[in-house]
Amino acid sequence: MHGSLVTSSLIRETTENESANEGYRFGQEEETYNIVAAHGYFGRLIFQHASFNNSRSLHFFLAAWPVVGISTMAFNLNGFNFNQSVVDSQGRVINTWADIINRANL
Repeated sequence: MHGSLVTSSLIRETTENESANEGYRFGQEEETYNIVAAHGYFGRLIFQHASFNNSRSLHFFLAAWPVVGISTMAFNLNGFNFNQSVVDSQGRVINTWADIINRANL
């Protein structure tokens, strides 16, 4: 998501015949993208009020969202169905480590 946001909102520093990447140097002070364009793109991508006016809050969200998702799946909190076991097509419980922890009454 970060790549599509930056790519869609880059401030072009080169001509059409050059790569857009040629206009930027690692560690430069000035911004390379337009936060207003990113705000509009993100608003259309998700929904209008889900976009960020602030670059720091946008980057925090882009860093935190995958961490929350990966952690949720790692602890078997699929859809936040606490104390729900995984079942096969016959309705039999497929035991996971989460089932053992749930039965331990920790």
